[in-house]
Amino acid sequence: MVSKYNIFNRELSWLSFNHRVLQEADDERNPLYERIKFLAIYSNNLDEFFRVRVASLRALLNLKDKSLNKLTFVPQELIKQIHSTVHKQQEFFGNIFRSKILPELQQNRIHLISDSDVDPQQGKFIKTYFEDNIIEHIQPLILIKNKISPFLKNNRLYLAIRLTNKTKKKEPPKRIRYQYALLEIPSNHLPRFVLLPERNGEHFIIFLDDIIRYCLPDIFKAYNIVDSYAIKLTRDAELYVEDEFTGDLLTKIEKGLKRRSTGVPARFLYDISIPKPFIKFLREAFQLRPEDMYEGSRYHNFNDFFDFPNPVGKHLEFETMPVLNHKKIDSYPDMYAAMESSDHLLHYPYQKFDYLLNFMKAAAKDPSVKTIKVTQYRVASNSQIVQSLIKAANNGKDVTVFVEIKARFDEESNISWAAEMQKAGIHVLYSFPGIKVHAKIALIQREINGEIKDYCYLSTGNFNEKTAKIYSDFGLFTTDKRITEEVEKVFFYLEGRIVNDKFKHLLVAQFNMRNKFDSLINNEIKFAKRGAPAKIILKLNSLEDRRMIGKLYEASNAGVEILILVRGICCLIPGEKNLSENIKAFSIVDRFLEHSRLYYFSNGGDDLIYLSSADWMKRNLSRRVEAAFPIYDPDIKRILLDIIAIHISDNTHNRIINKTQSNKYKKSPKGKEIRAQYEVYNYLKKIHG
Repeated sequence: MVSKYNIFNRELSWLSFNHRVLQEADDERNPLYERIKFLAIYSNNLDEFFRVRVASLRALLNLKDKSLNKLTFVPQELIKQIHSTVHKQQEFFGNIFRSKILPELQQNRIHLISDSDVDPQQGKFIKTYFEDNIIEHIQPLILIKNKISPFLKNNRLYLAIRLTNKTKKKEPPKRIRYQYALLEIPSNHLPRFVLLPERNGEHFIIFLDDIIRYCLPDIFKAYNIVDSYAIKLTRDAELYVEDEFTGDLLTKIEKGLKRRSTGVPARFLYDISIPKPFIKFLREAFQLRPEDMYEGSRYHNFNDFFDFPNPVGKHLEFETMPVLNHKKIDSYPDMYAAMESSDHLLHYPYQKFDYLLNFMKAAAKDPSVKTIKVTQYRVASNSQIVQSLIKAANNGKDVTVFVEIKARFDEESNISWAAEMQKAGIHVLYSFPGIKVHAKIALIQREINGEIKDYCYLSTGNFNEKTAKIYSDFGLFTTDKRITEEVEKVFFYLEGRIVNDKFKHLLVAQFNMRNKFDSLINNEIKFAKRGAPAKIILKLNSLEDRRMIGKLYEASNAGVEILILVRGICCLIPGEKNLSENIKAFSIVDRFLEHSRLYYFSNGGDDLIYLSSADWMKRNLSRRVEAAFPIYDPDIKRILLDIIAIHISDNTHNRIINKTQSNKYKKSPKGKEIRAQYEVYNYLKKIHG
């Protein structure tokens, strides 16, 4: 169970990434309400981690298979490490919230109060609010040992309440007999935070939880309320489609979605102050194991802080960054003319996603457009892209859309949109068995003077106007036949046709991607061994694939200079003697989510740059259809190299990835502070106006 070379554990590396998110919540250079949002992001990330990754580890504990011997870790030990790491992070989280966020809110005349802080005037408002809005959603339940133990819904909030019977006797009983009750907090129906009436310029906000706590005597009129504690259960989110290779995969996914809400426990989170006999009762009532139990605070589901009210103004949030135009594209009458003159690169969220939206809208109406083909991985809730595709089909165009229905947590949305598109006559293709289609590509074919002309859009991110506002991604518009002809071949493959010709320009997972990356690294090794300059720069979300890490170690030992910008998981260990001495790795977590993937190889001075939807994870390189596309335009190459240089020079939100993944900030001893995302914005503003 020992690797032939050192790597960092995937799950612990992911937790290190989530720690970087917490650092942003702690960073007073960020506005107050943005720091609150980073707490929400951390909480949301952690819930998903337990629903997916920890649940999968827990499933391993039940296996008694020889395949467990192939693992490079002991599941039980790893779960303990996760438990310990999460506990430390939760303490850090609580300290940020109590000692920094709450005092700063008060400095801005915003008070987050609890039920014990409520004065009589506020109490009247709360009672009225409870009667008008909450009581209809309340269904209290007395718990009886071995008889009544309700099913806990996934990620829903509950109050576990300790009660005593009211008695007319004047003398207190010699022995207090507690009763226990459960009550779901209806945060799925009502806002988690309620703004109380303003008083003398002071603003008061209360948790929905605490409104219910305040009104518990009105709910349990026959009992004395002793105390109440927040609990929640996170359940396994894996769909467990047992056999993707037979039967109707769509039907299996739909059935799996129904089972997701009833998955086995992955984490039971409870208020640390709950008495031991009470938590023991709950553990037995809900049939939980010791490894299910995680200590928490008075409040759970901090992802609700995305909607924390701001009653005082926008100065507590990030200043707006007006989305930029693309000067060169704007100099042409339409996108077709712009693309026919040269390739064009957009960098979201700094530049307008409208260029793509308008391109698709125009294609839907343009009589010369005969064919549209698009992949869809995560579809926006009110997708303008899909609406354009439907209009195109209604206008008689041949529209084909590949919809990946296994995109985790977007399955229902994707299935729903696919059904809408099918109604409009769009040819909808669904997931491949055993493989996810993650490539972000579109092909539009126009008939001009009897000839078909191809126009392509390739991206590192989704066709999703919502995420384009917060994810940092690249999108390329091109009519270069070297690329467009191979994009069409990818669609042939997705349509079930046999693709015999090799890809010479695109790197496509399932065909040539892994081998081509191997050969590109080997090429740099050859240059290094000759004593020539050799350099690799990788910008990605995650670096986990063992084979690729091994090749990077080999390249480092040969003298290749390697720089890695990785947002999330990094299993490679940089700077290790006789292993990775020539590798430096950094991670930027900031205002926007760094989502773009870029692969640079110096190639003896003839720079090669690929942009891609693919990370270097085993799943991307082996179990997905991905596409990496080359940048041939010298002006775009120069822009990309400038942007990468800006990212490397960041000395404010850049962390050094080391062998302990301790997330120390990269700092320059003297000189100007460089915040890459803002510098990139100013750079694009300068060159594109």
